[in-house]
This record gives sequence, structure tokens and C-alpha cells, in this order.
Amino acid sequence: MTQRVWTEVDDYISGLLIGADDALDNALAASDKAGLPQIAVSPTQGKLLHLIARVHGARKILEIGTLAGYSTIWLARALPRDGKLITLEYEPLHAEVATANIAAAGLADRVEVKVGAALDSLPAIAGEAPFDLFFIDADKVNNPRYVEWALDHSRPGSVIIVDNVVRSGQVVDATSTDPSVVGTRQLGSLLAKDPRVSATMVQTVGDKGYDGFALAVVEG
Repeated sequence: MTQRVWTEVDDYISGLLIGADDALDNALAASDKAGLPQIAVSPTQGKLLHLIARVHGARKILEIGTLAGYSTIWLARALPRDGKLITLEYEPLHAEVATANIAAAGLADRVEVKVGAALDSLPAIAGEAPFDLFFIDADKVNNPRYVEWALDHSRPGSVIIVDNVVRSGQVVDATSTDPSVVGTRQLGSLLAKDPRVSATMVQTVGDKGYDGFALAVVEG
């Protein structure tokens, strides 16, 4: 019953404050048609990313983990006309679907999709730094390395958001051998100890279940 209520509340919020959106709805439909996993952020989470980017005045965004481009569209819509978003995607099929979805949303002029392992792609985009906002939603085992790179290629005030850090509560298990939990706990230690960043983690519930995200600001 708890999951049912969470989903109903998310549906209520989405209907009230987001509504139908052809580009976003079509992006999800294209993702399903292509057989991609149904792990995109929820509409309410996408709107949150969009609002954070707008409040922050982000002009240059790096996303790690594109999937079908659903979160990419939310973030890119927050950019000014001359803004830029680079998104990194490991799977060629995901990148193909995302590229089409981004173009259909009218955002191809400000979004660049790069295909390949993120740790291989990052050195090639170092010249684009500093980035104003980072959204990291990829393989959890490498989250510490992604955040280290973000810290090295940011500016004072840059925002770093990392998704899926609660792992349905498994993050508290110090004995876990699950690579995603281990990587998430290592990420937490990094955020706690690195003097370059101030961070928190927020638990969330909704139609995606029980999880959470990390929100960090790079110190001056």
C-alpha cells in the first residue's frame, strides 16, 4: 500500500504542477519502444533538476548517464539560448534514442551527446570546464571518480547532483558487498571529507520507490 500511495501522490503532483508535455512524454514512449530500462527520473524529479538549474543560472551543464534523454531535456530547457549541455552515455542504442528525443524537443543546438565509457570521455571534454552544474546518474561504482573529476573541473558555487544514493536503505549497510552500495558509501565519505565541497543527501519516495540524491556545492 505504501508504494501505491507514493505513486498516487507523485501522479497528483505531476498532474497539478507539470501536466502533459509532448516532448517529455514522447521521450519516455520512445525509450519504452526501444526496450530501454525504465529507470529515468520521475517527472517531479525532472522538474526539480530543471528548477535547480534555473535558480543557479547554469550556462554549462555536464550530465553523466543519458539513457533516453529524459533528464537531459529537463536540464537543457533551463539553459539560456547560448548555453550548453554535454551528456555522456555508455550504450550506443541509448545514445541514439536520446539524440532523436533531444532533437524532437528542439534542443539539438545546445546539447551534445557523447558515446562511450564516461571515464574515457571525460578527458576529452576537460577543455569545456568549468561546468556550472553536474548531474551524475550512471554506474554507481564509479560515482566517487565522477565526483572527483567534477570537483577538479568546477568553479566556486558549482552544483553537483548525484542520483540514487540511498539504494532503498542499503546505503547504511557497512558490510554490503554490492558494488553499487560500496561505491555509494565511498561517495559519501568523499563528500564528507573533501574540503572543496559542502553536501547533503536527501531521501525520496515516489513512483520510483525509495531512494534519494546527493546535493553538493563547490566551496570558494
